[in-house]
Amino acid sequence: MKKTKEISNFFYSQYFADGLRITIGCVVPIIICAAFGEFLMGTFISLGALLIGLSDTPGAPSHRRTGMISCLIVCILTQLITVASNSNIWIMTVVIGLLCFLYSMFAVFNARAATVGSMGILIMLINVDDAYTFKEEMYFLLFFIIGAVWYMLISFSLSQVRPYRLAQQELSESIRFVGDFIRLRANFYDHKVDLDDNYRKLIEKQIEVHEHQENVRDLLFQSKRSIKDTTKVGRFLTLIFNDIVDLFEQSMTTHYDYEVIRKTYAHTGILKEFRNLLLKIANELDHLAYQLNANRAPKPLYNFKDDIESIKELIDEVEQKENINSIPLKKILISIRSITVFIHNIYNYNAIRSNKVNKQEIEEANKFIQTEHIVWSKLRDNLSFNSSIFRHALRMAVVMAVTYLVLNMDWFNVGSMGSYWVLLTIMVILKPGFGLTKERNFQRLLGTVIGGIIGAIILMTVHNEIALFILLIFFFLTAYSLFRVNYIVAVLFMTPYVLIMLSFTGYNTFEIAKERIFDTFLGGMIAFVSSYVVFPNWESFQIRPNMRQLLIANYNYLAIAVRLLSDETVNITEYKLSRKEVYIASANMGSTFQRMLSEPKWRQKSTKEVNRFVILNHILSSYGATLLTQLQQAMNANYTKEHLLLLKKILGNMAKSIVLLTDDQDQPIFTEVSEFPEVTEETLDPAESKLITEQLQFLNKISADLYKSTVDVMEKEAIIHPQKIEMING
Repeated sequence: MKKTKEISNFFYSQYFADGLRITIGCVVPIIICAAFGEFLMGTFISLGALLIGLSDTPGAPSHRRTGMISCLIVCILTQLITVASNSNIWIMTVVIGLLCFLYSMFAVFNARAATVGSMGILIMLINVDDAYTFKEEMYFLLFFIIGAVWYMLISFSLSQVRPYRLAQQELSESIRFVGDFIRLRANFYDHKVDLDDNYRKLIEKQIEVHEHQENVRDLLFQSKRSIKDTTKVGRFLTLIFNDIVDLFEQSMTTHYDYEVIRKTYAHTGILKEFRNLLLKIANELDHLAYQLNANRAPKPLYNFKDDIESIKELIDEVEQKENINSIPLKKILISIRSITVFIHNIYNYNAIRSNKVNKQEIEEANKFIQTEHIVWSKLRDNLSFNSSIFRHALRMAVVMAVTYLVLNMDWFNVGSMGSYWVLLTIMVILKPGFGLTKERNFQRLLGTVIGGIIGAIILMTVHNEIALFILLIFFFLTAYSLFRVNYIVAVLFMTPYVLIMLSFTGYNTFEIAKERIFDTFLGGMIAFVSSYVVFPNWESFQIRPNMRQLLIANYNYLAIAVRLLSDETVNITEYKLSRKEVYIASANMGSTFQRMLSEPKWRQKSTKEVNRFVILNHILSSYGATLLTQLQQAMNANYTKEHLLLLKKILGNMAKSIVLLTDDQDQPIFTEVSEFPEVTEETLDPAESKLITEQLQFLNKISADLYKSTVDVMEKEAIIHPQKIEMING
């Protein structure tokens, strides 16, 4: 995508829309109140809009409404408790500890509840220093509620006027990430690119694709209106998303070992043609994403028929000249052609009545979404040191309470802003895992220092209040537009905004800048050290359960092949749900491994082994997708005894790995396939049969390597006894 198009795409994006919505909600009250000489009143109204705006994360309209109303209730109760307690340092210390623990535990429910909990902690920190009388605090609470209601009116109004805009923007992001995924896939056909390194990048990108696809599901499938919309818009977006998910699966399929493909065909030059075609497809998806984001009728950029025909002719030439088997190349081309068919269908949806297109998996879309019901038993179940959320909540409670107590002792000078900046920095930086804490620490420190320097330069050189106010709006809008895109840049823009805002209230902004930078360093250091020593939560604690869940998801996915070989009809919804579980488990395992890499070296006992496990699972998923696609397309073909035996071995190797990772408390319960079909007379084409045999042989090798990799990880982490391995091996 060209730079100009990337810039315009950002202005059409949900990130900018979120930033603009929060900016309007926060800045308008300040402007109106300042015009009447009530700047402080405007600030508190703006604060209400800001906190409710930050809780307004993407999702179904009903979930967003519930989240914002819950946030308002939590903030009101928290402010009342804080105001009633902050006159006594000891009572306030206990309150901080209890509220930090409770609100951090909200994360057991879902991400939206976790955000509401964070806003509860934030409003507590804003009111934690006893600076106003009780009457004044009640006035400020009233202004806060006015600001919260004002923002909710803006958000609800926009949702009614453009009900599908958020889904459209998130779908556009999802398509763009699928394009990036295919771009990485293209690198497999470049012999200069390291295979393992590209696999790691591919797995990272797959995590991002999964996150955005889950967001789109939440936005589209939570409402039956979008599925059966007679106005065509919701149905149109739903059909596009359905095809994009299928396209993504098709892009994951692997027909042969890439290393073998490179050795066999690289000298012919044909792999470059495959790579160029995949890059064109990625560009087409970028183009589609941009048009959707810009709310334009999608029109194709390329015609892929000529490219496919050209490669087909080249394959025939290679087969004749080199006298080598070209079936793998033909299978790859068929897979790429399937991707282009999906793209063609997506463009056609704009020209036809999409509400007349029926697809079973869309009619049963409610099965693909995760409900956000608050189940209080989850809170009870997570009150254990085995829970990473519980350990994080305890750490947050202890560190915040102790820091507040120390900073408010008579012998400690906390500065003009009290303990606010230090506690805020700890709240923002301290994350459940060490890796996330380390990353966020660096980003916030660097962003604060650079932003503080920029803010100081602006205040030294710009003295016109109107110009400063325009800059304030610019910094605010940019910061909140980038929070979900690039945190370090968001902090960089937020710091000048804070300094300019404080300059209007009469504070010595240079002193404030120095204080903010110092407090940020102090808070960052406390958060970083505490993640080492206060109930630390290392990613190695999560390795075994995540490995097991991924293996079970892949096992269940591949087990569909047994049912297909039994000539059993597999429901398309059931198949896609199984595929979705693989994506979720892969994303969880990949995220865990990424965070593990940022932990101290002495904690990284099995990095190489886990890396190998993740890559092997990705290859297994890719080959599994290929196998299942092939079986579904050849419904009337019978398979050989060799095919069935290989499939039994593959599932057997995976079952051994799962058993190895299982303990008595594990959920879900794993059930092994016990019934296999009878083999009938083979009706496959010999060449086709040979290719399937080679694919299954490779899958068998991968599953065996996966078992060895599982053993290596467990031994390195010292969480398995050698006798268990001997027992599993029989």
